[in-house]
Amino acid sequence: MKIIVAPDSFKGSISAEQAARAMAEGILDAAPGSEVIELPSADGGEGTMANLVAATNGRIVTQQVSGPLGELVSASYGVLGNGETCVIELAEASGLTLLSETERDPERASTEGTGELIRYALDAGFRDFIIGLGGSATNDGGTGILRALGMQFLDSSGEVLPPGAGPLDELYKIDASSFDSRIRDCGFVIASDVDNPLIGQNGASHVFGPQKGASDETAKDLDRKLSHYADILEKETGVSLHDVPGAGAAGGAGGAFMAFFPAVMKRGVDVVLEASGFSESVVSSDLVFTGEGKSDRQTLYGKTAFGIAQMAAAHGKPVILLSGTVDPESRSDLERFFEEVHSVSGGAVTEKQSMDNAYVHVRKRAAEILNTYLDNHPQSD
Repeated sequence: MKIIVAPDSFKGSISAEQAARAMAEGILDAAPGSEVIELPSADGGEGTMANLVAATNGRIVTQQVSGPLGELVSASYGVLGNGETCVIELAEASGLTLLSETERDPERASTEGTGELIRYALDAGFRDFIIGLGGSATNDGGTGILRALGMQFLDSSGEVLPPGAGPLDELYKIDASSFDSRIRDCGFVIASDVDNPLIGQNGASHVFGPQKGASDETAKDLDRKLSHYADILEKETGVSLHDVPGAGAAGGAGGAFMAFFPAVMKRGVDVVLEASGFSESVVSSDLVFTGEGKSDRQTLYGKTAFGIAQMAAAHGKPVILLSGTVDPESRSDLERFFEEVHSVSGGAVTEKQSMDNAYVHVRKRAAEILNTYLDNHPQSD
C-alpha cells in the first residue's frame, strides 16, 4: 500500500516536516509493509522554502543582505533537489517577523534585501525561481527589489530617492537602463494567494498596512503614494497595475514582478504541490494523509489541506484529514471534500496536551485512524 503524508505545519507546535514524520511513523506502526512518501507541504506563505527543500532533498544557502529597515540580516534561499530551481521567500529578508512591534514602519521598510537574494542567486547561476510573497513588512511597491537589481527611482531633480514607500510621492522617473539583463533569461513563478489590487480600499495599503504598523491616516497616505508610483510606472512602461488582482501582494511587490519580470502568478498551494512532486506521486498512491494545526471553513479557501484534497480528487484518491483541532461547526463542510476528518485533540487528549506533545499524539492518532480505515477498506494482495 502506497500512502502519501503531506501535512502543513501545526502552528505553535510542530513543523510540516515533523508532522509528516509523525504521521509516517504512525502509519508504519499500523501497517509496517506500507510504502510511505513524506511530502511536507505549505500554502506558499512562510515555511514554503524549508518545506520544498525538505520534500525534494534540496539545500539551503544563506547570505548577508539588507533587512526591512536597512540593517544587515542573515537570509536564506532554497535550492530544490533538481539543483536548478531557486526558492525565495520575501519574508526571509523583508519579513514582518524581523521587526519588533515598535519597529514596524511601512513608510521606511524596503524589499531591497529580497532583491539582493535574487541577485546572489543569479550570480550562482540560477534562472528558474519560485518566489513566495507572504509575511512582508513592506509597502514599497517592490521598488526595493527592483533597486537591488539595478533600477533607479528618481525625483524631478534627477536625484535617487531613498528606499521605502515614504518618498514615492516624489517619484518623477523610473530609470530601468541598468536593470539586471539576466532577468529576461529567467522564469519566475510567484506563489501568492492574495488577489488584492495595488491601490484602493481593497489595495495593499488599506488592507495590509495596519498589520505592518500603519494608522488609518498612514494607510491612506501610503495608498496615495502607491497610486502615484503606479501612474509613473504606467506612463513609462505602458503597464497599468492600479486595479490588477494580485498586484497588491506583499505591499505591491506582486505588481513589481508583474511589470518587470517574466513571471506568472499561481496559487501558493498549487506551486508547492507541483514543486514538491505531490502532483506526480499522487497518481500511483492508494491513500493520502494531510493536516494542519486547526481546520475550519477557512481550510476551504486556498489552504494546503484543501489544495491536496482537490488534486487527489482529480485522480480519484481518498484523503484523510488529521489536524490538531477541528471546528465542530465546520466539520460537515470539510467532510464534503475529505474521506475522513479527524482531530488530535478530543476524548482523553486536551487541546493543550495535543499541542505540548504534538508529535507523539499525531503519530498515535495516525496509527489508530489507519487501523480503522483498513478494517473498513480491506486491501487486496
